[in-house]
Amino acid sequence: MTAEGVANKVDGLQDLIGAINFAAVKHAKQRRKDAEKTPYINHPIGVMNILCNEAGINDLTVLKAAVLHDTVEDTDTTLDEIEQHFGPHVRSVVDEVTDDKSLPKQERKRLQVVHAPHKSREAKLVKLADKLYNLRDLSSNPPTSWSEGRVQEYFVWASQVIRGLTGVCKVLEDELAVVLAKKGVSLKGSLSEGE
Repeated sequence: MTAEGVANKVDGLQDLIGAINFAAVKHAKQRRKDAEKTPYINHPIGVMNILCNEAGINDLTVLKAAVLHDTVEDTDTTLDEIEQHFGPHVRSVVDEVTDDKSLPKQERKRLQVVHAPHKSREAKLVKLADKLYNLRDLSSNPPTSWSEGRVQEYFVWASQVIRGLTGVCKVLEDELAVVLAKKGVSLKGSLSEGE
Protein backbone atom coordinates (compact mmCIF):
# COMPACT_ATOMS: atom_id res chain seq x y z
CA MET A 1 0.00 0.00 0.00
CA THR A 2 1.28 3.45 -0.89
CA ALA A 3 1.76 6.24 1.66
CA GLU A 4 -1.28 7.94 0.14
CA GLY A 5 -3.33 4.76 0.54
CA VAL A 6 -2.34 4.48 4.19
CA ALA A 7 -3.23 8.15 4.76
CA ASN A 8 -6.65 7.65 3.12
CA LYS A 9 -7.30 4.57 5.27
CA VAL A 10 -6.36 6.49 8.44
CA ASP A 11 -8.56 9.42 7.39
CA GLY A 12 -11.45 7.04 6.76
CA LEU A 13 -10.99 5.41 10.15
CA GLN A 14 -10.85 8.81 11.83
CA ASP A 15 -14.08 9.84 10.07
CA LEU A 16 -15.78 6.62 11.19
CA ILE A 17 -14.63 7.08 14.80
CA GLY A 18 -15.89 10.67 14.54
CA ALA A 19 -19.31 9.42 13.44
CA ILE A 20 -19.44 6.92 16.31
CA ASN A 21 -18.53 9.66 18.78
CA PHE A 22 -21.09 12.06 17.26
CA ALA A 23 -23.83 9.41 17.62
CA ALA A 24 -22.72 8.59 21.18
CA VAL A 25 -22.94 12.24 22.22
CA LYS A 26 -26.34 12.70 20.54
CA HIS A 27 -27.83 9.51 22.03
CA ALA A 28 -26.07 9.86 25.43
CA LYS A 29 -29.18 10.22 27.56
CA GLN A 30 -31.40 7.82 25.62
CA ARG A 31 -32.27 4.27 26.65
CA ARG A 32 -33.92 1.37 24.86
CA LYS A 33 -37.37 0.31 26.07
CA ASP A 34 -36.28 -3.17 27.16
CA ALA A 35 -36.32 -4.41 30.76
CA GLU A 36 -32.62 -3.59 31.23
CA LYS A 37 -33.02 -0.07 29.78
CA THR A 38 -29.89 -0.63 27.72
CA PRO A 39 -28.08 2.44 26.40
CA TYR A 40 -29.61 3.50 23.07
CA ILE A 41 -26.18 3.86 21.45
CA ASN A 42 -25.88 0.06 21.52
CA HIS A 43 -28.44 -0.01 18.69
CA PRO A 44 -26.70 2.17 16.05
CA ILE A 45 -23.32 0.65 16.89
CA GLY A 46 -24.92 -2.79 16.60
CA VAL A 47 -26.37 -1.92 13.18
CA MET A 48 -22.92 -0.80 12.00
CA ASN A 49 -21.40 -3.99 13.45
CA ILE A 50 -23.89 -6.19 11.58
CA LEU A 51 -22.98 -4.46 8.32
CA CYS A 52 -19.23 -4.67 8.87
CA ASN A 53 -18.74 -7.99 10.63
CA GLU A 54 -21.66 -10.09 9.39
CA ALA A 55 -22.27 -8.71 5.90
CA GLY A 56 -18.65 -7.75 5.13
CA ILE A 57 -19.57 -4.18 4.19
CA ASN A 58 -16.56 -1.86 4.34
CA ASP A 59 -18.05 1.15 2.55
CA LEU A 60 -17.39 4.00 4.98
CA THR A 61 -20.41 5.97 3.80
CA VAL A 62 -22.68 3.03 4.66
CA LEU A 63 -20.99 2.44 8.02
CA LYS A 64 -21.15 6.12 9.00
CA ALA A 65 -24.80 6.33 7.91
CA ALA A 66 -25.52 3.19 9.96
CA VAL A 67 -24.18 4.63 13.19
CA LEU A 68 -25.89 7.97 12.48
CA HIS A 69 -29.17 6.53 11.18
CA ASP A 70 -31.33 7.52 14.17
CA THR A 71 -29.70 10.85 15.06
CA VAL A 72 -32.03 13.03 12.96
CA GLU A 73 -35.13 10.99 13.76
CA ASP A 74 -34.57 10.61 17.51
CA THR A 75 -32.41 13.57 18.63
CA ASP A 76 -32.14 17.28 17.91
CA THR A 77 -29.66 16.63 15.06
CA THR A 78 -30.42 18.20 11.68
CA LEU A 79 -29.56 16.92 8.23
CA ASP A 80 -27.51 20.09 7.72
CA GLU A 81 -25.47 19.14 10.76
CA ILE A 82 -24.88 15.64 9.36
CA GLU A 83 -23.72 17.16 6.07
CA GLN A 84 -21.46 19.68 7.81
CA HIS A 85 -19.65 16.94 9.73
CA PHE A 86 -19.84 13.97 7.35
CA GLY A 87 -20.57 15.29 3.86
CA PRO A 88 -23.48 15.26 1.41
CA HIS A 89 -23.39 11.53 0.60
CA VAL A 90 -23.73 10.46 4.25
CA ARG A 91 -26.44 13.10 4.66
CA SER A 92 -28.33 11.66 1.70
CA VAL A 93 -28.26 8.11 3.09
CA VAL A 94 -29.27 9.26 6.59
CA ASP A 95 -32.10 11.27 5.03
CA GLU A 96 -33.33 8.18 3.13
CA VAL A 97 -33.56 6.11 6.31
CA THR A 98 -35.11 8.81 8.50
CA ASP A 99 -38.85 8.74 9.16
CA ASP A 100 -40.79 12.00 9.22
CA LYS A 101 -41.81 12.17 12.89
CA SER A 102 -44.44 14.83 12.09
CA LEU A 103 -46.54 12.06 10.51
CA PRO A 104 -48.70 9.63 12.53
CA LYS A 105 -46.94 6.36 13.39
CA GLN A 106 -49.14 4.21 11.11
CA GLU A 107 -48.44 6.51 8.16
CA ARG A 108 -44.69 6.35 8.82
CA LYS A 109 -44.90 2.56 8.88
CA ARG A 110 -46.93 2.50 5.66
CA LEU A 111 -44.43 4.78 3.94
CA GLN A 112 -41.52 2.55 4.95
CA VAL A 113 -43.18 -0.30 3.04
CA VAL A 114 -44.01 1.91 0.02
CA HIS A 115 -40.59 3.61 -0.20
CA ALA A 116 -38.37 0.57 0.52
CA PRO A 117 -37.99 -0.58 -3.11
CA HIS A 118 -36.93 2.90 -4.20
CA LYS A 119 -34.08 3.42 -1.72
CA SER A 120 -30.44 3.62 -2.78
CA ARG A 121 -28.26 0.53 -2.29
CA GLU A 122 -26.57 2.23 0.69
CA ALA A 123 -29.89 3.04 2.37
CA LYS A 124 -31.19 -0.49 1.75
CA LEU A 125 -28.11 -1.93 3.47
CA VAL A 126 -28.63 0.31 6.52
CA LYS A 127 -32.35 -0.53 6.65
CA LEU A 128 -31.70 -4.29 6.37
CA ALA A 129 -29.17 -4.22 9.20
CA ASP A 130 -31.48 -1.99 11.27
CA LYS A 131 -34.38 -4.40 10.83
CA LEU A 132 -32.14 -7.38 11.65
CA TYR A 133 -30.93 -5.74 14.85
CA ASN A 134 -34.47 -4.80 15.88
CA LEU A 135 -35.93 -8.23 15.13
CA ARG A 136 -33.18 -9.98 17.08
CA ASP A 137 -33.66 -7.56 19.95
CA LEU A 138 -37.44 -8.08 19.97
CA SER A 139 -36.91 -11.85 20.00
CA SER A 140 -34.70 -11.80 23.08
CA ASN A 141 -35.40 -8.54 24.89
CA PRO A 142 -38.69 -6.84 23.86
CA PRO A 143 -39.86 -3.55 25.34
CA THR A 144 -41.51 -4.17 28.67
CA SER A 145 -44.81 -2.66 27.49
CA TRP A 146 -45.08 -4.85 24.36
CA SER A 147 -47.35 -7.88 24.29
CA GLU A 148 -46.43 -10.98 22.28
CA GLY A 149 -49.12 -9.88 19.80
CA ARG A 150 -47.46 -6.51 19.28
CA VAL A 151 -44.09 -8.20 18.75
CA GLN A 152 -45.71 -10.48 16.16
CA GLU A 153 -47.29 -7.48 14.40
CA TYR A 154 -43.86 -5.83 14.20
CA PHE A 155 -42.40 -8.99 12.63
CA VAL A 156 -45.15 -9.08 9.99
CA TRP A 157 -44.76 -5.37 9.19
CA ALA A 158 -40.94 -5.65 9.11
CA SER A 159 -41.20 -8.51 6.60
CA GLN A 160 -43.18 -6.20 4.30
CA VAL A 161 -40.47 -3.53 4.51
CA ILE A 162 -37.69 -6.08 4.02
CA ARG A 163 -39.31 -7.46 0.84
CA GLY A 164 -38.78 -4.05 -0.75
CA LEU A 165 -35.13 -3.93 0.32
CA THR A 166 -33.99 -7.26 -1.12
CA GLY A 167 -31.39 -7.76 -3.80
CA VAL A 168 -28.50 -5.90 -2.17
CA CYS A 169 -27.04 -8.32 0.40
CA LYS A 170 -27.82 -12.03 0.40
CA VAL A 171 -26.10 -12.57 3.77
CA LEU A 172 -28.42 -10.10 5.53
CA GLU A 173 -31.49 -11.26 3.61
CA ASP A 174 -30.81 -14.91 4.50
CA GLU A 175 -30.33 -14.07 8.19
CA LEU A 176 -33.49 -11.97 8.20
CA ALA A 177 -35.41 -14.90 6.70
CA VAL A 178 -34.14 -17.16 9.52
CA VAL A 179 -35.07 -14.66 12.25
CA LEU A 180 -38.51 -14.05 10.75
CA ALA A 181 -39.16 -17.78 10.31
CA LYS A 182 -38.67 -18.30 14.06
CA LYS A 183 -41.84 -16.21 14.50
CA GLY A 184 -43.64 -17.96 11.65
CA VAL A 185 -43.22 -15.03 9.24
CA SER A 186 -42.01 -15.46 5.67
CA LEU A 187 -40.30 -13.07 3.28
CA LYS A 188 -42.25 -14.64 0.44
CA GLY A 189 -45.46 -13.02 -0.71
CA SER A 190 -46.67 -9.71 -1.99
CA LEU A 191 -45.95 -6.32 -0.44
CA SER A 192 -49.62 -5.87 0.38
CA GLU A 193 -49.92 -9.18 2.24
CA GLY A 194 -51.01 -8.66 5.83
CA GLU A 195 -52.18 -5.06 5.34
